[in-house]
Amino acid sequence: MHREQGGWVATGLSWQDGRPVLAASNGRREHVRVVAAGDRLGWRLGGPRRCIGVWIAGEPQRRPCPHHATVEPAGGAVQCPACQSADQGLALARDRILDDGRSYALYLAWFGPGLLKVGLTAEQRGTSRLLEQAALAFTFAARGPLPAVRRAELTVAQAGLARERIAVPAKAEHWWDPSTPERRRHDLAEIRTAAMRALQGHAVHLLPDGPVVDQVELFGLTGGAPALYHRTAGLAAGAVVSGVVRSVVGRHLFLDQPPGHPPLLLDTRQLTGWTLTAVGDAHDTPTTGLDLREQRQEGGDQGALF
Repeated sequence: MHREQGGWVATGLSWQDGRPVLAASNGRREHVRVVAAGDRLGWRLGGPRRCIGVWIAGEPQRRPCPHHATVEPAGGAVQCPACQSADQGLALARDRILDDGRSYALYLAWFGPGLLKVGLTAEQRGTSRLLEQAALAFTFAARGPLPAVRRAELTVAQAGLARERIAVPAKAEHWWDPSTPERRRHDLAEIRTAAMRALQGHAVHLLPDGPVVDQVELFGLTGGAPALYHRTAGLAAGAVVSGVVRSVVGRHLFLDQPPGHPPLLLDTRQLTGWTLTAVGDAHDTPTTGLDLREQRQEGGDQGALF
């Protein structure tokens, strides 16, 4: 990774110690900033879009892509094939790692009524994975070594209690109306009871009384998402992304735009790999050059938006 056009290459948004952090690299050092509601953001994107390299276990910083490879401007991949092969997180997700000696937690996550997910995360990561996935509420159901927790995950999924994967559009549909805290707690308590029965005899330590953690307020969704907003379907070189942070939901930023324009939902994974150059006042600088899609809540009160 190197500096291009006087800017920094975006390496993504993650959650650290319960706070969302944006990161960018120039190859020698990484710059990070905590993102909070009210922050003004504004960048011009420079290309080409570059592979962001890979984290290697035991190393303090991301290792730059040795090929300085480019990736598709509007694609979902943020790494070249070589870096994907070396990425331990991807290998874990693709079942290419049988055991790594760490302790894992099995979680049950709530994304909407009837939209429940089962998954696993390394215990040393705490709740970061649930924050990055934009789980509206979750509970831990078991813990143990990777092979045992993986088998437990498959058991819960195959029993039809929860899904292993949920697409972002399905999650976002429920941001308009995330239901009530009581409903979220009830649904998770119910599925946990069923999971405890399904996991009897498994080589994991069951957590039948684990607390339910609700993240709706943290994501700024207690009043729901904006009734009308634009989401980014793709970014391109020369585009300007700007606005005032309304809230951070998982790896997405809701950015308020100048008066008369709907808020913008930015998927920061699409930002990753572009060179960022600061632009003027984020409140007055219009967002331009983006492929946008309108998202509208049925029956939403547009008059209350502006």
